[in-house]
Amino acid sequence: MSTRLSQLFVRTLREDPVDAEVASHRLLVRAGYIRRQAPGVFAWLPLGLKVRRKIESIIREELEAFGAQEVLFPGLLPREPYETTNRWTEYGDGLFRLKDRKGADYLLAPTHEEVFTLLVKDLYSSYKDLPLALYQIQDKYRDEARPRAGLLRGREFTMKDSYSFDYTDAGLDASYQQHRDAYERIFQRLGLEYVIVKADAGAMGGSKSEEFLHPTAVGEDTFVRSAEGYAANVEAFTTPAPAARSFESLTPAEVLDTPDTPTIATLVDVANRRHPRPDGRAWTAADTLKNIVLALTALDGTREIVVVGLPGDRDVDLKRAEVAFAPAAVDAANEADFAKHPGLVKGYIGPWTERGAVLGASADGEAARSTTGIRFLLDPRVSDGTGWITGANEHGRHVFGLVAGRDFAGDGIVEVASVLAGDPAPDGSGPVELARGMEIGHVFQLGRKYAEALGLKVLDENGKLVTVTMGSYGIGVTRILAVIAESNNDGKGLIWPKNVSPFDVHVVVAGKDASVMAIGEVLVGTLEASGFDVLFDDRPKVSPGVKFGDAELLGVPLIVVVGRDAAEGNVELWNRASGERITVGIDELGAALVAQG
Repeated sequence: MSTRLSQLFVRTLREDPVDAEVASHRLLVRAGYIRRQAPGVFAWLPLGLKVRRKIESIIREELEAFGAQEVLFPGLLPREPYETTNRWTEYGDGLFRLKDRKGADYLLAPTHEEVFTLLVKDLYSSYKDLPLALYQIQDKYRDEARPRAGLLRGREFTMKDSYSFDYTDAGLDASYQQHRDAYERIFQRLGLEYVIVKADAGAMGGSKSEEFLHPTAVGEDTFVRSAEGYAANVEAFTTPAPAARSFESLTPAEVLDTPDTPTIATLVDVANRRHPRPDGRAWTAADTLKNIVLALTALDGTREIVVVGLPGDRDVDLKRAEVAFAPAAVDAANEADFAKHPGLVKGYIGPWTERGAVLGASADGEAARSTTGIRFLLDPRVSDGTGWITGANEHGRHVFGLVAGRDFAGDGIVEVASVLAGDPAPDGSGPVELARGMEIGHVFQLGRKYAEALGLKVLDENGKLVTVTMGSYGIGVTRILAVIAESNNDGKGLIWPKNVSPFDVHVVVAGKDASVMAIGEVLVGTLEASGFDVLFDDRPKVSPGVKFGDAELLGVPLIVVVGRDAAEGNVELWNRASGERITVGIDELGAALVAQG
């Protein structure tokens, strides 16, 4: 089949949209694939829909190959199921909530676990009905505070979400692996590089969670990986804790003057000048215990202050903190918070003074929070026997040689510190490096969280009611389209991979002579009869330069130019991916296109 550019609903733009931050956003708008409707909301034009449907077709083929069945839910859903699982509240401001004319609460679905669970509950009641895998390709809605980067971070987006239902844990493991394997095949067919990383389940819940990340400089996720194969999202990275050390031979803690040292950098400088180490090694930030005051805002609006102690060469990673303290919102304590807690001397906070414990527990295990009543949580590196320089809760003074387990103890361990290149992988596979990635897929073992909340049970082989165990599996369809565009372009335009290109070949008639156009018409008919999907630039009053610019911008990977040599039976074949341009006889063009593809 062929599509004539003179009739196609498209207008290409010469200038970048002013709000475009990344290449995919700029090019998809300029090439006429999408048009902005509101922040984070886009209309899809014919070219964009063709690419999107090809991606969806690949996803459908791989899911249905192992028996998954497609359904379709509405995007507008009632409050009640989400209230039952508490996600009506847990989603916070990210949820689009609305009321109908009768005052009933509804939402625009960010995800569909609840209604899938209720559908299976309504129709199935026996273990003989399982295993079951259902999926849909449906729009989702999340009220992003700062929608950006076009399709990469929007308020309305299309996802494939699928769900597995089993009645045994072994069954869930098998269903999970089926989906995981299908994802690998999908991304390989789409030509996308990916890394599978251990991830946090977040608001989804569940016992196992892995993300498929596409490594890219514009990615919003940081992940770590070792040379030996360990990979994890930073939110899921766990710190190997040092073994406890004996502190019997360590000298007592000592409070020393450290004037004008409210920061770690100034503290290290003064410590080296005024209180050098006995062993001659210079003090570093890693020798200090930084105590960060965080404010946690619960879903009901209540606010709690916590102090986190971590090595001074680390900062708090907000994403890790949000995971550690979920579902509470996390931010830095403000001046009003400090005013309510005068026991915390800003810039000189520490867990201990010569008068006893200020934070956490005293050395002899007396009641915690003896003076401030604030929770004190420690980084795993602050293990028993480690010694630190930290604040003495007096202006201009710090404690030297304060030993964990001897002089102070925390109320628990928390993973909120930034991960640094060279940190050891928790599986012992060596140091890790950091990279940026964009999430393109996520697989979860939900377990029985949603089935338990919503009463999804079946009779097992012994006639006993058992709770169904579930998996949830997501692929961002529109995000993938943007990721492909982000990875496949040059300075002139898009370069679609063959599997998702809107057309197989783009035929451009470069001459204005009627005979050249006639040759182009015949050529397009021949290609169409041979099974090629052709975009035909038949515009009669458009210059060759504009046609060539549009061809490069639109991104069909193979371009055929019908020009002055057409009368002699020759055309030019461009390969956008390789940059190669060759002259081909018209009679040999079909074979050449197959060879190039």
